[in-house]
Amino acid sequence: MARQPIVGICADRKVIGHHASHAVGEKYIAAVVGGADAFAVLLPVLDTPQSIERTLGLVDGLVFPGSYSNVEPHRYGGTPSMPGTLHDPHRDATALPLIDAAIAAGVPVLAICRGFQEMNVVRSGSLHQQVHAVDGLHDHRENPNDPLDRQYAPSHPVQVVPGGILHQISGALQIQVNSLHGQGVERLGNGLTVEAIAADGLIEAFSVTDAPTFAFAVQWHPEWRYAQDTVSSAMFAAFGEACRKRSAVRPTSHG
Repeated sequence: MARQPIVGICADRKVIGHHASHAVGEKYIAAVVGGADAFAVLLPVLDTPQSIERTLGLVDGLVFPGSYSNVEPHRYGGTPSMPGTLHDPHRDATALPLIDAAIAAGVPVLAICRGFQEMNVVRSGSLHQQVHAVDGLHDHRENPNDPLDRQYAPSHPVQVVPGGILHQISGALQIQVNSLHGQGVERLGNGLTVEAIAADGLIEAFSVTDAPTFAFAVQWHPEWRYAQDTVSSAMFAAFGEACRKRSAVRPTSHG
């Protein structure tokens, strides 16, 4: 019987009460456990990250989830952020090199929202820091005063690139997605293939062109009630299948 793959989910560093803590939204954990049929482990983010080699030896896949924080602009040559912008330099220090190493090592990667932006930065891409302030682009942010069901409700369509990975996963050329992001791709990174585009031209999904396994990123939030959405369910199932293939060849080891 095939062993259940182990999927590491990158945490955020937050101050809870008076203490620095490492946290992952439960919705991401639920989607990995239920949607990908995997064993979830949470990966702390440290200013001096733990061994990447050891991390990759322990997991069969990695998820880089969304966050309220933004990648620090010096990571992609951007101008300083607006006052009050939330950053998480510990996550930057952990996630960016880990994404790069995982792709090179053939470890399946699913990147969501902030993770999508991280993967673009890793590939020498750049970001719009305020999509809504760019001429010709729409406001892709949620209303924080709305209840969660409304914030995460389908917000706009995206056009799926024919023949791409998302097309293969979804079987559709247009899908409805939610929209809860202030940043977005300005310049697409090297070696990335566009998988979906919003009506205003903003890139909403991409894959790593020559990756040896699943390496896919979306700007929206497929983890939200994934089981009620056929595309989200198919996405996590495809990721889980790639992780099972990795598990079948990864030596049983505790690092």
